[in-house]
Amino acid sequence: MNHIAGAADFKQAFEVSRETIERLEIYAGLLRQWQRTINLVAPRSLDDVWHRHFADSAQLLGLAPTGALTWVDLGSGAGFPGLVVAVLLAERPDCRMVLVESDSRKAAFLREVARQTGLRARVAVDIIGERIETAANTTSVGAVDVVSARALAPLGRLLGLCAPYFGPATVGLLQKGRELDAELATVEQAWAFECRRVASLTDMDGCVLVVGALRRKS
Repeated sequence: MNHIAGAADFKQAFEVSRETIERLEIYAGLLRQWQRTINLVAPRSLDDVWHRHFADSAQLLGLAPTGALTWVDLGSGAGFPGLVVAVLLAERPDCRMVLVESDSRKAAFLREVARQTGLRARVAVDIIGERIETAANTTSVGAVDVVSARALAPLGRLLGLCAPYFGPATVGLLQKGRELDAELATVEQAWAFECRRVASLTDMDGCVLVVGALRRKS
């Protein structure tokens, strides 16, 4: 993928509507505004938000199962990848995105982006401001079509966080870095799963681990 320098490049690369671009522009403005008081993203990445954060998140939509309607995004932070995917899902009916973020200030930011973009008029966005491990989260949400996470935790711990949301057809889209080979070697005894590695479109050192049939070994 060529470098996504701004809204025009993003629109061309992902073939999205003008309304989607307008929502992302509002999102980018709020990110800059809130970054002054809350450390939402690495400061050096703020000037490259369309590539480092928006495009990096948007690439997951092309890896999701056809017709996926329900998503859980774990450790959403500033909304990457989950809230960006929700903005793109606003062009599809009947979708639901659950964002789990325990930091109350970051959860407040996610709610403000959802409010100012009018996103909830088009797609169900639930923001859970609690720890991922909280039992009430998994029981209230249940199994979903897609579980996503970006740079959240080492793979062994991450699979444990994802597992309660997995049903037979659930797919995990886990954005990982250069340590993935070592992490995969450490989880074989504890977890059984199918997976394939897809090179990141935006980070030459990154990839998306596409996970299915996840279960803990007895």
